[in-house]
Amino acid sequence: MDLSSLMFPLLLVLLAVPLFLSARKQKRAVAEQQALLNSLEPGDRVMTTSGLYATVAGVNDEDNTIDLEIADGVVTTWLRQAIREKVVVDTETDAVVDDVDDVAPETAVVAPETAVVEPVQQESKK
Repeated sequence: MDLSSLMFPLLLVLLAVPLFLSARKQKRAVAEQQALLNSLEPGDRVMTTSGLYATVAGVNDEDNTIDLEIADGVVTTWLRQAIREKVVVDTETDAVVDDVDDVAPETAVVAPETAVVEPVQQESKK
C-alpha cells in the first residue's frame, strides 16, 4: 500500500467530522429553543427577536401564538417563534443612599476636601 491510497479516506474523515459536530450543535440549539417556547407561561418576562421586552399575557397553543403585554394595558399577539429568550428579572434592588449620614461609618467612603487637582498641560507638536 502506498501513501496516496490512504489520503482519500483520511480526507473524507477530516471533512465529515466537522460537519457531524456542527449538525449536533445546531440540533441541540433548536431543541433548547423549542423547550424555551414550550415553557412560557403568563407572567414571564421575555425578549423578542426584534429586541422588544414584554410580559407574557397569554398563550394560545392552537394558533401557536402568544399575547405579549408591552405596556400597561397594551397587549399584542405574536407568533411563538418570535420569542428569543426569557429575561431574568432581578428582584433585588440596591438601596439608594440620599444622605451620607444614612451609611454606616465603616462603609462610608468620603473624598478628602483638601485634594487639589491641577490641570495637565500638553505639549504641542510642531
